[in-house]
Amino acid sequence: MNVVLVGFRGSGKSTVGRLLGVRLNREFIDCDDFIEKRTQLSIREIFERHGESHFRTLESEAIAEISKLDGKVIATGGGAVLKYQNMQVFKRAGAVVFFLKVSPEAAYERIQGDPASRTRRPALSDKDPFTEIREQIELRAPYYLQAADVVVPADGRGAAEVVEEIARHLAGGGHEERETAPIA
Repeated sequence: MNVVLVGFRGSGKSTVGRLLGVRLNREFIDCDDFIEKRTQLSIREIFERHGESHFRTLESEAIAEISKLDGKVIATGGGAVLKYQNMQVFKRAGAVVFFLKVSPEAAYERIQGDPASRTRRPALSDKDPFTEIREQIELRAPYYLQAADVVVPADGRGAAEVVEEIARHLAGGGHEERETAPIA
């Protein structure tokens, strides 16, 4: 069984995913990193050279491949939920999907504070960054909720706290969890 993290950019999917992988003694796979390694291009470069549609095709191909693995912690790209098929591939494989819910204000603050996020990720519109984030979160919220088995609030919480909440859900839901040292 895979553990899949979905949520908007800046929700903490990659950070939480890495820590959760350590906590559960599982390999962590970031879908965006997977695509970048395979194409030898950053997500921004893929968008600029080939467009969003091409990126979404690459993303679906990556998800189809990654979902065949077992016992992984997987962070999807923020827009992966927009394609119903992507989440169904995970669900059919028995994955548990956690939605890391973040407000537009928190996402904006986190994205602005992360230089890698600004340079590796493309703008999705020509609007100012906060307006784009707010509109995209509102647009995607129903998709995140539909995909999620569990919603985990991420605002005002450290990654370790989010990891522990996910681990508790997994342990309480009859899902296997291997004990390791707690995240400090």
